[in-house]
Order: sequence, then structure tokens, then C-alpha cells
Amino acid sequence: MTLATLHSRALALLNPLVTSLRPEDLFRPTPCSAWNVRRLLAHVIGQQDGFAEAAYGRGEVSGVFDDHPLPPGTDLSATFTHSAKALTEAFTEAETAGRTLALPEILPGHDFPAAQAIGFQLLDTVVHGWDLAAALGQPFDCPAELLPIALEVTELVPTDPVYRGPGRAFAPVLPDAPADGFARVLRLLGRDPRRLAGERAAQPA
Repeated sequence: MTLATLHSRALALLNPLVTSLRPEDLFRPTPCSAWNVRRLLAHVIGQQDGFAEAAYGRGEVSGVFDDHPLPPGTDLSATFTHSAKALTEAFTEAETAGRTLALPEILPGHDFPAAQAIGFQLLDTVVHGWDLAAALGQPFDCPAELLPIALEVTELVPTDPVYRGPGRAFAPVLPDAPADGFARVLRLLGRDPRRLAGERAAQPA
């Protein structure tokens, strides 16, 4: 199975979460410091759009990885689905062609093989999927077929304090990370697997 296919399965994990969003959910806090659900989705979609551009050789264009504006009234489900579909097509083409991707947010001036770049984005997708689920008080887990890639990429993330903390991409590593499993991924990236931002109110009958 190609990495682009596995990545598309990671994207599919977010579909029911995004589809279920109610207007009031957009203001819920998330495990990402100072981000509510709307800001989290703006980041997720912006990263998807940026990686798609990188897959076509435009990763070094200024602003391609910026958050995607989500004005009030935006159909978030349609916006997410369109972005995810475009990213899957871009990754499939890049992986098939054996391209390299410029990812200046990760390492300026260095091109990454398509498979490695897809792995980076797969980890981002499943972790932010957990962030969204936690904000909504819903369960989320990384499927067994995606877990080895997520673990492998997580282990590559620097743990030096210069890369961790406020204003950085990741929080400091939490202690007592288990030896394996998705809980290890979360704790190594500074997230408490037990965290839920609160139960959603029951839907009316």
C-alpha cells in the first residue's frame, strides 16, 4: 500500500469530526495552546494546502503553509473535504513520480523525499485529529495500519527545549510515555492522552 493511500486514510478519520461540528463547537478550546476549534481547523487546512503545493514543487513560495482563512459562514466540511482530496491527489502524483518536497517550515533549504514528507503530514493529521476529538469530547485513536509511521516520525521530532514550549510547534515531552502505542505518540508530543475538553451536550432527539 502506498504512503499516499495510508495518508488518505488518516484524513478520513477527521471527516466525521468535521461533519459533526455545530456553530458553538468552533469556540471550544483545544489541546493546542490558545487555539479554539476554528483556529485549529484553519491550521489543519492551511497545512494540507501547503503540502499539496509542496508536492507540486511550490513549497518555497511565501505563505503557502499559512493558516487557511475561515470566515463566518464557511462550509467547513466542504472546505476540509476539498482540501483533503486535493492533497491526496498531490501526494499520489509526487510519490509515483519520486519527487522531493521543499518544506521550509521543517528545514529551510532542504528537500525531502516524497515518502518522508507524506509521513510528516500523516503524523500531523492523526495528532490534530486527536486534538479535534478531545475538544469535542469524542474518542479518537490511531488505527494499527497508521501507527508505525506515526511512531517513526514522532521519534524524529527534536526534544531539545529550543524546539519545545510556547510559540513552538510542540509542547515539552510528558513523562512516563509508554513503550509503544498512540499514547506514546501523544505524550512524546506533549499531549496528555487522558485529556478531554469536556463532554458535548447531547443532541436533541
